[in-house]
Amino acid sequence: MAGSSPTIRPAHPEDARFIARNILASQRGPFPRGWFDIALGWDEPQCLSFVECIALAPTPSWWHVSKFIVAEVEGRPAASLCALPAAGTEAAARAAIKEVAAAIGMGAGDLTEIFRRGAYGARCWVQGGEGEWLIEHVATLPEYRGRGLVQALIAQALAAGKQAGFSRASISFLIGNEAAERSYARAGFVFAEEKRDPAFEVLTGSPGFRRFVRAI
Repeated sequence: MAGSSPTIRPAHPEDARFIARNILASQRGPFPRGWFDIALGWDEPQCLSFVECIALAPTPSWWHVSKFIVAEVEGRPAASLCALPAAGTEAAARAAIKEVAAAIGMGAGDLTEIFRRGAYGARCWVQGGEGEWLIEHVATLPEYRGRGLVQALIAQALAAGKQAGFSRASISFLIGNEAAERSYARAGFVFAEEKRDPAFEVLTGSPGFRRFVRAI
């Protein structure tokens, strides 16, 4: 298996469960809880089911399968990331959460609580500018790490951004996720900014977010 070359392909609806797992993993990084864990306040199976629904929701947010590419090894999805224009991502994410919440019968009060608990992220979020190509939710299954899958995915994502007319890409990650930082530096990204907040660190274990950028 070690010598197998990955196949890079667009994600399909049948990848929704895999994409949902990778979204949760990418949000957590090396820490115990990510945004969905905190905002939803549910256990792992419930969080996974909710994110899987978002991956297939009518509104194509940055959690939607249509925004992801997958690295497949010997016919098995092994790594993934999403790549899309930075403009409008926050509004689309909120719309997708509302759609799924309504579909599973959550009330207005429950939805309000999700957004209240999730508001901590705004303290440190350093998303790219409106004119940038955004790469996010990068994750690899543990047994496939160290095989260059993320580098192959990023290369394809950057090519897609260039073809779409973008000249600059942005990627963000939790401060303290050293593996992600090394990987993005190898892909040619350099430091742009970071934000730290003590309350954010209490909730997540990370001091905040760091953002890297590069020309494409």
